[in-house]
Amino acid sequence: LLLDTSGSMSIGGKIHDLNAGIRTFKDEIEQDELARKRVDVAVITFGETVRVANPFSPVEMFHPPELVADGLTPMGEAICQAIDLVEERKAAYREDGIDYYRPWIFLITDGEPTDMLEGDGRWKEVTARIHEGEKSGRFLFFAVGLDEADMALLKKLSPPNRAPVRLRERRFHEMFLWLSRSQVKVSAS
Repeated sequence: LLLDTSGSMSIGGKIHDLNAGIRTFKDEIEQDELARKRVDVAVITFGETVRVANPFSPVEMFHPPELVADGLTPMGEAICQAIDLVEERKAAYREDGIDYYRPWIFLITDGEPTDMLEGDGRWKEVTARIHEGEKSGRFLFFAVGLDEADMALLKKLSPPNRAPVRLRERRFHEMFLWLSRSQVKVSAS
């Protein structure tokens, strides 16, 4: 999970709803015995800083962090860190001889990046990493925009075959139910 915790997420209780959604995600996956053991979750937040709020862990050991909204939106740095974290996790699995499914990077934001502009060096690096990672099958990248999120910009970041989705009326509960059910299905396949 790649989560925007910038200051704008405090407006209208978005951060509160996001925290509740993450708890829903954990609770739903824990109800499935197989998924509980197979689904690994990491949380990277980007606001005042980019940080790994929860390193990869099985859902049964995942403790949803209490997110606080503050700062700008260093989305470019966060995306790069998420891709690096996914690659590190896959390398650890390979080293231990563990099979894995293609990981998902699931970005949720209500704004636009403050650490890159369309066409600058960071922008080119980030979009290239997303598009190449998707094209080569290294991960799946999903972008979800809230409220005033720049959907045109998110579309340019997203892989060509997967447009970003606007989350209407801050329906975090429904979105995290869909995400958890999707993970349950993948873990059983």
